[in-house]
Amino acid sequence: MSERRACEVLNQPRSCQRYEVKPRDDEPKLIERMRDLARHRPRFGYRRIAALLRREAWCASDTRVFRLWRQEGLKVPQKKRKRRRLGASENGCDRRRAEHKDHVWCWDFVFDRTASGSVLKWLSIVDEYTRECLALKVDRSITSEDVIDTLAELFAMRGVPRCIRSDNGPEFIAHAIRRWLAQVDVQTLYVEPGSPWENGYAESFHSRVRDEFLALEIFENLQAARELTAAWKEDYNHHRPHGSLGYQTPSQFAAACAASAPASATPQPPLQQHTRRDDEEIPFPQPIPS
Repeated sequence: MSERRACEVLNQPRSCQRYEVKPRDDEPKLIERMRDLARHRPRFGYRRIAALLRREAWCASDTRVFRLWRQEGLKVPQKKRKRRRLGASENGCDRRRAEHKDHVWCWDFVFDRTASGSVLKWLSIVDEYTRECLALKVDRSITSEDVIDTLAELFAMRGVPRCIRSDNGPEFIAHAIRRWLAQVDVQTLYVEPGSPWENGYAESFHSRVRDEFLALEIFENLQAARELTAAWKEDYNHHRPHGSLGYQTPSQFAAACAASAPASATPQPPLQQHTRRDDEEIPFPQPIPS
C-alpha cells in the first residue's frame, strides 16, 4: 500500500507521517542535570525533580520531564501503601487538624544503628501546618528530661504552640513532661494506643526520614550521625520541595503564612505572656526531674 493511500485510510496528514522530531538545543544538558538530581535524590519522582529544575530556571514542564524521564529509563520503586484508617480518638490528626502555623505540633521517635551496631534514637518535632521539621535530635538515648530541654529551647526561639500531638510512649506520658506542658499552657493530644495513623503527620515525616535519609547513610559514630542529621534537616526545610505544599519548601510556605496570616491565626505570644497568673509573672519553667 502506498503512503498516500495509508494516510488517507488513517485520516492522517502526510506531513505528520514524514515529520522528524528535532530535540531542543538544551535537551542534552537538561537530561544530564535531571540524571544528576536523580542520582543525588533517588527517592524523588519526576514531578519533584521537575520542581527542582524549574527552581534552577530550566524550561522543564512536568510533561517534558516525564517524557525524558521515561526515555532515560528512570524509575522510583513503588512503596507498599498501608490501608487508611481514621481511628476512634478525638485527638487524631483527621479530627483535630492544624489551622495555622504553630497551632499543632507533633513529635515521635525513630531508631537506627551505627555501623558497629550501636542503637541511635532520633526525636523529631514537626509543625503540622507548615510541615517544618522544628527539631531532629539524635542521641544514644533520649529521656523525658531531654525532651523538656529540647522543647524549652524551641519555645524560647519560636513561641509556644497551642497543642502537641503524640502517641503514648513512656517519654511522652511521663509526669514531668505533662506537668511542664501544663505550666506553659500547651494542650497534649494523645492518640489511641496502637493507632499510629492518628499521628499521621509524624508517621509521614518519619517515612521520609527513613526512605530519604536513614536508608541511604551509614553512621560511623554518634558525632557523624549528628552532623548528617543537621545537614538533612537543613535540606528538608529549605531545599526539598514538598508535594502537599504545592512543591514549595516548608520554610517558603511558613514565610508566606507569616506574611499573610490573619490576626486570629498568628503564632502564640511569647512564653512570658503565657505564664502570667494574677498579674504576677512566673519565671520560665525549668526542667522537672522525673
